[in-house]
Amino acid sequence: MKRTARAFWLRSPGDGEIRDVPLPEPAGDDVVVRTLFSGVSRGTESLVFRGGVPESQHTAMRAPFQDGDFPGPVKYGYLNVGSVEEGPPHLVGRTVFCLYPHQSRFVVPATAVTPVPDAVPAGRAVLAGTVETAVNALWDAAPLIGDRIAVVGAGMIGCSVAALLARYPGVRVQLVDADPARASVAAALGVGFALPDDALGGCDLAVHASATEAGLTRSLELLAPEGTVLELSWYGDRRVSVPLGEAFHSGRLVVRASQVGRVSPARRSHRTFADRLALSLELLADPAFDALITGECAFEELPSVLSQIAAGDLPGLCHRVVYDAAGASPDRL
Repeated sequence: MKRTARAFWLRSPGDGEIRDVPLPEPAGDDVVVRTLFSGVSRGTESLVFRGGVPESQHTAMRAPFQDGDFPGPVKYGYLNVGSVEEGPPHLVGRTVFCLYPHQSRFVVPATAVTPVPDAVPAGRAVLAGTVETAVNALWDAAPLIGDRIAVVGAGMIGCSVAALLARYPGVRVQLVDADPARASVAAALGVGFALPDDALGGCDLAVHASATEAGLTRSLELLAPEGTVLELSWYGDRRVSVPLGEAFHSGRLVVRASQVGRVSPARRSHRTFADRLALSLELLADPAFDALITGECAFEELPSVLSQIAAGDLPGLCHRVVYDAAGASPDRL
């Protein structure tokens, strides 16, 4: 009997649906994975949902197992945790993470999945892709013991960076956001919190992840002389202004981009994508990361939920999608 699954597709900007999709027959080196959870990467998936990916970035922004093309129809996403039903014996029955879109079952090469450590709950493992971005950012930034650091923007990425920085000895790290409700998330992560006007200055490093002009400006203002802003925001098709007057030149300030699509040059010679992802999953053994999961819905509700997230009507951090027994039932094989 032909294998099928259910998948979320963006028909056109602002218009998503759940479709039945065929599954290929697995080859000898493939795995068949039944999805348990997927996660919505709010910033990127909102841009995709709104059709905001610039044409010049259509190739660069392709997800590893994306179907279709921007602006649509397209099947997009990359935070998927499931259970291996078929494949090599050492993987059958294992919970794995894969950079796969929102889909109830899928077939991929065994090399495309990463086993989730036993100490990491499957529901928390949807954060692996976000934590991987944070790991790469800190490889880029190379913070030093005793540094004073501001993380501006308490979204999924900013919070993940702050959570990792909390483990650095002697570092003063402050999470900065315009939403006072994010103070509770900062407390759960073990870092300080401030509204933008109250943030501590004199920073050696500011990690910017708010995707706003105001956030980037404030990041520069918080730097000590010769400090660096590590820019993690992606603005899609929006243009932003950067204040390069005032103290920018006299302070010899630096604005540096970081992006997860390549392993940081600081580690590229001896760390692979697989190494980076495996490390990220190991780091998720810390239950503090549960504070980053602030919403949940059933898979069948995803078209409506993504519309609300993209419109800004459903605030929060990571939104987790649950695949129930009906959505991934054996009768779909």
